[in-house]
Amino acid sequence: MEQTIFYIIIAIVILDFLVERVFDILNAGKLNTSIPERFKGYMDEAKYRKSQDYKKVKDRFGLLIASLSFFVLLLMLWFEGFALLDEFWRRYTSNEILLALLFFGSLGLAADILSTPFSWYSTFTIEERFGFNKTNIKTFFLDKLKGWLLGIIIGGGLLVLIVWIYQASGDIFWIIAWMAITVFTIFMTMFYSTLIVPLFNKQKPLEDGPLREEIERFAEKTGFKLDNIFVIDGSKRSAKSNAYFSGLGPKKRIVLFDTLIENHTKEELVAVLAHEIGHYKKKHTLTNIVLSFLQTGVLLFVLSLVIDNPVMSGALGAEQPSFHMGILAFGLLFTPINFILGILMNMLSRKFEYQADAFAGHNYSAKALKDALKKLSADNLSNLYPHPSYVFVYYSHPPVLKRLKFLDRYEKNS
Repeated sequence: MEQTIFYIIIAIVILDFLVERVFDILNAGKLNTSIPERFKGYMDEAKYRKSQDYKKVKDRFGLLIASLSFFVLLLMLWFEGFALLDEFWRRYTSNEILLALLFFGSLGLAADILSTPFSWYSTFTIEERFGFNKTNIKTFFLDKLKGWLLGIIIGGGLLVLIVWIYQASGDIFWIIAWMAITVFTIFMTMFYSTLIVPLFNKQKPLEDGPLREEIERFAEKTGFKLDNIFVIDGSKRSAKSNAYFSGLGPKKRIVLFDTLIENHTKEELVAVLAHEIGHYKKKHTLTNIVLSFLQTGVLLFVLSLVIDNPVMSGALGAEQPSFHMGILAFGLLFTPINFILGILMNMLSRKFEYQADAFAGHNYSAKALKDALKKLSADNLSNLYPHPSYVFVYYSHPPVLKRLKFLDRYEKNS
């Protein structure tokens, strides 16, 4: 039985890699040499060619990283690397909680160290070449250090809690773990911008002036109570622009990248914020939390049915069954289900994006939002012609040309 599960895991890993490469190949072959009519005036021939070159370079680099990750995982599985790591740490402790921490901690640290040269190349060669990188060496390594510390404190703390619940609660493990993860998720949703973001970026309230007045006027018009509008120093790391909505209740806030403010008009900025407010007004944030809550519950329930079976750990070569080896095997076996769930969540996310666009187009200005989307896509060298199958599987947002076409109806009615 253990050998059967082992070969199923190997088959899943290989199939997952091949399926992803098929979608990558389809997407790579979808490049179009002509600038879309809608983007004339926003991109010239040189910039459009640059966006295509950027995509090609990113695709090749992504293929290299994915291939190396695939072969490392395959080698770890075939030569029982995970079992050897488990055996190594068992020489020093038999405490299951400490074993899980040492096991996943050493795996995470090794993976991060091995990925650092590739991250360096992506930041200081690829992003630099295309004019995006603003990160310096000090910031790069400080980010790494902070990421490790957060992983130890948050990731390690959550792992300790889950393993302790597993040991203490028996058959109702999945219910208590479900509640604990839900509380943690809600807490992070509410306080991420106030606790985590400041470790990496400075956030300051948007200054008084025409932009803030226009935002507050729109928020009041749509019945959206907004006290927190912040500007983040995104230019510290990249020239790319963005905006996002975070938090719940009194902790909700809208965050604008300084690069976004620099490159867009007042009307375009308010239109972008109207889109973000649309997500809140349409209860997309709440819906996503509920769906995540249900998905986590189902995952933990299925995990609770198999985690005690020594076959799970044995499939990876472990002589002694353990929670950490069992959950690793389960995660690999669950890959196809995660793939399908990812597609379903992306379908819902694209629907939500259209609804938020409709809210902004109906309540503020479809033209301003369209202008903002075109500028964002041009400035970020976005792929304007993704393959439909790639969009279906991987895109959480509709392609920009489809969003622009969708917004046409609101511009005509305005």
